[in-house]
Amino acid sequence: MQDLGHEIFVQARERIVDDHRSLEARFNANFDKSMKDEIVAKESCKKWIDVRSFGQVMTFQKRALGIRGPVSISLAKSLSPVEIITMQITRSTNGMEAEVGKARSSDTMGTKHFIDFGVYKFVGSINCYFAEKTGFTYKDAQLIKKTLKELFVNDMSSARPEGSMEVKKVYWFEHPHKLGVASSAKIHNLIQVELKPEVQKVTSYEDYLIYLDKEKYNHYQELGLILEEIEGI
Repeated sequence: MQDLGHEIFVQARERIVDDHRSLEARFNANFDKSMKDEIVAKESCKKWIDVRSFGQVMTFQKRALGIRGPVSISLAKSLSPVEIITMQITRSTNGMEAEVGKARSSDTMGTKHFIDFGVYKFVGSINCYFAEKTGFTYKDAQLIKKTLKELFVNDMSSARPEGSMEVKKVYWFEHPHKLGVASSAKIHNLIQVELKPEVQKVTSYEDYLIYLDKEKYNHYQELGLILEEIEGI
C-alpha cells in the first residue's frame, strides 16, 4: 500500500516517510486531546488506509479507542510438514578487541533457523458491515487484491532474501450482496489441495494438485458468486 502511494499509520522503521519515530508521535501530530473519539476514529480511517482496512487500537492521549477493520487475514500454514534447518553464524573478522594472550576474539555469533522449502496457504475475508463503519470502499478492496499478488515485492530481508518467496496464486471471490451466498468457511473450502500420489518429499510447488471444487462452486455461481483467479507476479 505504501509503495502505491497511500498513507499508512503503521510504518516500518526503515520505511518511515514522516518525522515521527513512533505511532504515538504520529497520532499526536494529527489529533489533540480535546477531540472526541468518534471524530478521531472517522478521521483516522479517512487518512490512513491500513486503519480503515485492518482496524487499530488507539491507546494514546489516555484514550481506549478500538477501530474494528473489515479486512481479516489468517496466519499462513504450510500444506505439508516443513524441515527446519539450523546453522551456526560466525564472524569473518573480530567484532571487538581480543583478550590479552589471545590471537582473536570469539567468532561465534549464534545460530540461525530457516526453512529450505515450503508452500503456504492463507485465507481472508472482507466484512461489508465493518467496511461501512470505517469507510472502506470497493476501490480499497481492489487495492487489497493488487497488494496480495505483489506481497513479497520490495520485501527482502536477511530472513527473506530477494526472490526466496513469492505468491503463486490468489483466488478472489465476490458475493452479490452483503450477506453473501455462503459462509467464509464454505468459500475457503472450495479450494482443494492434494499431494500428488507419486511424491515422497515435497520440493516443488508442482508437487501439489491445487484445484477448485467445481461442483460446489457452480452451485454458488448460480447464486451470484464470482471467482477471479490471479497469478502472483
